[in-house]
Amino acid sequence: MITYKTAESVCMGHPDKLCDLIADNILDACMRKDKASRVACEVMATKGKIIVAGEITCSGKVDIRLVVKNVLREVGYNSWKFTVFVFVHQQSADIAAGVDNALEARNGINDQHRVPFLF
Repeated sequence: MITYKTAESVCMGHPDKLCDLIADNILDACMRKDKASRVACEVMATKGKIIVAGEITCSGKVDIRLVVKNVLREVGYNSWKFTVFVFVHQQSADIAAGVDNALEARNGINDQHRVPFLF
């Protein structure tokens, strides 16, 4: 049997890599303000537009547009040529409840029974 292996390598300005970098920088900015921040955001880039959406709970103020513009400049883009849309709100009460008090804890399952997450 013949197997093929492929790999893709993209530069810093590639949209997928750019979006990941922006999301990482938003997370870092939140964590610098509040170590207990909860950040679930997605970033999309298309034809001069950057869209940031998700749920962020942070006790400090983070200027998401500024974070995006700084990343664009660092990568080599003219940040003035991009319009940044931010659709972010605090984490929903349902998700917060699940994070604060996991289903396993509510059902009396302790950490000894949990499968460790390895990365």
